[in-house]
Amino acid sequence: MKGDVLVAAAASGGPALVLDRPISFWGGVDARTGRIADVRHPQHGQSVTGTVLFVPATIGSSSASAVLMELVHRDLAPAAIVLHEPDAILLLGLIVAREMGWPIPPAVKLDRRFHARFRGQHVSIDNEGAIDAPVFSSARDA
Repeated sequence: MKGDVLVAAAASGGPALVLDRPISFWGGVDARTGRIADVRHPQHGQSVTGTVLFVPATIGSSSASAVLMELVHRDLAPAAIVLHEPDAILLLGLIVAREMGWPIPPAVKLDRRFHARFRGQHVSIDNEGAIDAPVFSSARDA
């Protein structure tokens, strides 16, 4: 499956964390721990660190980029981010972190209709936006 590259970075992968609802990074994700801090969010308490984070939508805040940049700086960021729609403010955090010389996760766009397919999978994303998981690899090999 191919996503549209929003912010290019080295290929990466990790366990999928498919969010059930939109999230605000400002107040919704703890930049000190990488955990979802919003007590109303279905994935409250789960860590985004090292995951391929599937985000159905973001809840806007101009501070979201700072939270994501802090996660990158503290080595607590997701391994990759898959967004349903580009969020320029959030992605700015990755762009600034890259300018600071910090390794960043790739960010790609993929329609939210496909997100649930990755739940429970180990997902890899290459530098051209190809998204792969064992469920897809075994289907190709059959």
